[in-house]
Amino acid sequence: MAGVYRQLAVDLATPPPAPLATLFPAPVDDIRLEIGFGGGEHLIHEASAAPATGFIGVEPFIEAMAKAVAAIDLAGLTNIRLHDGDAADLLDWLPPASLARVDLLYPDPWPKRRHWKRRFVNPDNLDRIARALAPGALFRFASDIDTYVDWTLRHLAARPDFVWTAERADDWRKPWAGWPGTRYEAKAYREGRTPAYLVFRKR
Repeated sequence: MAGVYRQLAVDLATPPPAPLATLFPAPVDDIRLEIGFGGGEHLIHEASAAPATGFIGVEPFIEAMAKAVAAIDLAGLTNIRLHDGDAADLLDWLPPASLARVDLLYPDPWPKRRHWKRRFVNPDNLDRIARALAPGALFRFASDIDTYVDWTLRHLAARPDFVWTAERADDWRKPWAGWPGTRYEAKAYREGRTPAYLVFRKR
C-alpha cells in the first residue's frame, strides 16, 4: 500500500499546481477537503457519488490512513488525494479561494476544559479555512459533543466572514442530504448522544 499512498499523496514540499484541479488525473469541477477522515468511509462515499469533484483527505493516524488507502485502491477512485500530516499545514499550502467545501466531522473533542485550546476549531485554523474557501463555499462541522458544538457556534458567530445557514431546528438536528453515516456517529447513538450537523457559508 505504500506505493499506492505515494501516488495519492499531496506533496507539500512543492508549490501547489496551477490550477489546483491538476492534482487529479481527470478533470474536476471543484475541490473539497475532509479533515480527519478516520477510516475514510465518508470520504470514499462522497468521492464515489461525485466523480467530477476532487477530494483531498487529511488523516494523521497511520492505521486509519492505511485502511483508507486500501479502500480507495479497491474502489479504483482517481478523484482523491491524501495528506497524512497536520491539516493546518495543508490549509496553508492551498491557494486562496481554492476549495468548494471543507468538512470537519467528529473531530477530537478534547472534552476536558484545560484541553479545549487543542480543539481544531480555533481562530487560527478558522482563518486558514476562510482563506482556502471560495466565496459562497461551505464549512461543515459534525459532532456529538454538546460543548464542542456550542464552542464551534460561538467561534463562527464571532466572525464576519462566515454565516450559519440554519433556518430551522432540523437543519442542525438532521444529517445532511446523502449523508452515509460514520462509525463515530453510530458510536454516539449507541452511547446515547445526539449529533449536530452545522453548515457555515463563506461570505
